[in-house]
Amino acid sequence: MVGNQVLQIRCGSRVFRMGERTYIMGILNVTPDSFSGDGLLTQAGEDEVVDLAVARAREMVEGGADLLDVGGESSRPGSDPVPLEEELRRVIPVIARLSREVDVPLSIDTYKAEVARQAIAAGASMVNDISALRFDPEMARVVARAGVPIVLMHMKGTPKTMQQEPHYEDVMAEIIEFLRERIAFALSAGIKRGQIIVDPGFGFGKTVAHNLEILRRLGEMRVLGCPILIGTSRKSTIGKVLGDLPVEERLEGTAATVALAIAAGADFVRVHDVRPMARVARMTDAIVRGWRPWDG
Repeated sequence: MVGNQVLQIRCGSRVFRMGERTYIMGILNVTPDSFSGDGLLTQAGEDEVVDLAVARAREMVEGGADLLDVGGESSRPGSDPVPLEEELRRVIPVIARLSREVDVPLSIDTYKAEVARQAIAAGASMVNDISALRFDPEMARVVARAGVPIVLMHMKGTPKTMQQEPHYEDVMAEIIEFLRERIAFALSAGIKRGQIIVDPGFGFGKTVAHNLEILRRLGEMRVLGCPILIGTSRKSTIGKVLGDLPVEERLEGTAATVALAIAAGADFVRVHDVRPMARVARMTDAIVRGWRPWDG
């Protein structure tokens, strides 16, 4: 870390160095109701879901994923919370198996401290909290004790209410101010600055215009001094801009958002379609960051 600028994030045995290239976070939804239609519980019975998760994870890693984000509760607009025991039942067996069979770090996508604690014990080495440590008062303590990276995301309201006429005077200024306060809270709870990643929350309490402005102004988030993660993959803004396209036809639109986010300074991109988005990132990094993968 130079000054207040985080230069690397240690995640398990892996070190992610900021500025060298973009890192690909593959999305692994162990849910029956993911907005993107990729929830594993819609494709397999409970007895088969762990095997399917391992197969999907291996495919993502082979396609270029640097880490995998495992979630057991949908955060799509209007979604209801999942009871703790149900979320644990969905994700812990998957993480335990993946930690033995897949050679990339695992992130647990949850705002519940007990899910995070058990996931870390099972092999996860990052927490992705859409509430930025707001929804569960024990989450900061769990993360501080474990010493794992934490993603702090901006969201207006909750998944149930976030799309009910969201309003901002200045969307990026308000996101930055929110995240600055959450970083301060995390630091006060014993989480080290070198553990913190920030996410502007594309699609979480934002209109189409807000989301497009976030992409245009993403570079302003560098003032926070933390690595930036963004998740635009398959989201409704893409569908609306391109003429109400269904989820399965949003690949090219996602590619455009990923390339522009990288050009604006994103360090991590969270995606469903790992192989094509890893190629987009590789090409964009070669142009923007001077990355030379062909040199070995």
